[in-house]
Parts: sequence; C-alpha cells; structure tokens
Amino acid sequence: MSTKSITPIAAPHAAPADRHAVKASLSILLGASVWGVAWFPYRVLAGWGLGGLHAAALVSAVAAGLSLLAFRRQLAGLRPHWLFVAIGLAAGVTNAGFVWGSVNGHVMRVLLLFYLTPVWTALFARLFLHERLSPAGLGLVALALSGAGRMLWTPQVGVPLPGSAAEWSGLIGGMGFAVNNVLSRRAGQRFPDMDARVRTVVVYLGCTAVGVPAALLMDGSAVAVVPGAQVSVAMLVLGLAAVLVVSNSVVQYGLQRLPANRVSLLMLFEIVIAALSAWWLATEVLSWKEAAGGLCIIAAGALSGLVHRGRPGATAPAGAEAAA
Repeated sequence: MSTKSITPIAAPHAAPADRHAVKASLSILLGASVWGVAWFPYRVLAGWGLGGLHAAALVSAVAAGLSLLAFRRQLAGLRPHWLFVAIGLAAGVTNAGFVWGSVNGHVMRVLLLFYLTPVWTALFARLFLHERLSPAGLGLVALALSGAGRMLWTPQVGVPLPGSAAEWSGLIGGMGFAVNNVLSRRAGQRFPDMDARVRTVVVYLGCTAVGVPAALLMDGSAVAVVPGAQVSVAMLVLGLAAVLVVSNSVVQYGLQRLPANRVSLLMLFEIVIAALSAWWLATEVLSWKEAAGGLCIIAAGALSGLVHRGRPGATAPAGAEAAA
C-alpha cells in the first residue's frame, strides 16, 4: 500500500528540474561563447578609428535601442527598484572594463584578471543572496582558477596581477561582472513574475549611461573614422549590437535559474573560446599548457552540474526562492 504513495511522486519532479538546469547552463555557455569572440570586432572598430570606448558606447546605445524595440511589451512588467539601477551600473562598468582592457592590453591576460570573478561572486553572493559556497563548490572554483592560471601564465609575464591600466580595467570589469550576475539573480528572486528579458534592456541602458562619459573621459571627444569605412563601421556596430542583445536575453534565463556561484564557473568557458579565437583570428599559438588549462575549466563547469544535481532548490526557478 505504501509503495503507491511513493513510486509516482519522485520521477515527475526530477526531470523538469534537470531540463531547466541543462537549458540554463547552456544559455550561460552560449553567452560565454559570444563574449569569447567579442573582443575581435571591438578591435576591428578601434582599428577603423572609432576607439575602444567609443565603440563600446556606440554598440551599447544601439543595443539599448534594439532591446527597447524588441522587448517593449515586456517592459510593462518593469518595477521601480534600486536593484535595476545597480544592475545597469554594474553592467556598464563590466562592459567598459572588458572592452577597454581587451582592446588596449594583452587579450588573454586581461581575461584572466577579468575571470577572477568566482572569487568576487562568492563574496557578493554571500552578501546579497546568502549563498554559501560548499567545500565541493570551493574545490571547483580552485580547479577552474588553477586551469586559468595554467592556461595563461608564462614565466615572462609572471603571476596574474595587474601590471598596466588595461589589466586593472579587466580586473575592475570582472568585479562589475560578479555584481551584475549576483544582483540579476537577486532581481529574479525578488520579482519572479517579471520577464527576464526586461533586464537586457536595463543592462544596455546602463552600459550606455556608463559608456558615453567613460568614452569622453578616456578616449576624448574626437572620433576619426578611416575614410571609406563608415558603412562598414555602421554594419558592424548594428550586427554586433543585435548579437549581444540576443545573447544577453538568453543569458538572463540562466541567471534567473542558477546559483550565482555556478554561473561564475560556467562563464569561465569564455577563456577557452577567447584562446581559440585568439589563435584563429590573431594567429596566437595555443600551447599544450593552454589546452590543459582549458580542459580544467571545462571540467569545472561540467562537474558543477553534478555538484548541484539533486540539491533541492539549487536549480529551481527564482520564484521558489522569492523569500530569500
């Protein structure tokens, strides 16, 4: 008699949770892949005379316009709250730091400093979300960061500490990225019924609000586009903005459904994509150390799914934790 009440209950709830976890993880990996190659079009725009931060500000403004147009119906669900202001500002710092650092510095070194985010995420997630990093999760952070160190460290460059303005820019951008992820997760908990795509609009409005004054302050007001490249610049800006809006709206799905610490691990996949794109697009050689480090990062991201599987609430939609 008792088996009747036990057997039908366990199976139906596990499968949807697993499906949500897989879809959310894939959405984060997709976003990481896009940003793993985004440095290249920004460098192209800078080479055409637009300047790194001017390119970032212009792309952000176009992306804000596209997202406002695409998600105008979802904006009815936006609620005034300090979280959305903070998310926008954090996204702006992230974007400006990433673009300026990757355009003006060594791409892989800047990304290494940018992706110290698991450290900052663990601190901010504890502060804002009350998420505790388990011993297994701490081990995965160590595995991922050791992989990044193995992948990018060379005796000539030294330990991964900021050695230039571009590297400091990457480090600060990484802090902003951690804050953005944590607060996006918190917003999903606080407003579980609000469409996650609304935060894409908030993100690019924030990137524009931070990017324009940053461009004027650091790159100056003068812009000299290479003669004959105006059409190419416009097409690349529009195309890049459209890709970023789509990828960010997909990423918001994962941010709302995965713990912030797990997101920070999955996003380390960007380093692997960046290394491959640098090898392909900039003819940088991928050594065996970089390949081994990349495998460590991939392993950490994959194992994070096993660590969180079977833990109630770990992959539930944000609405299940609205009271947190």
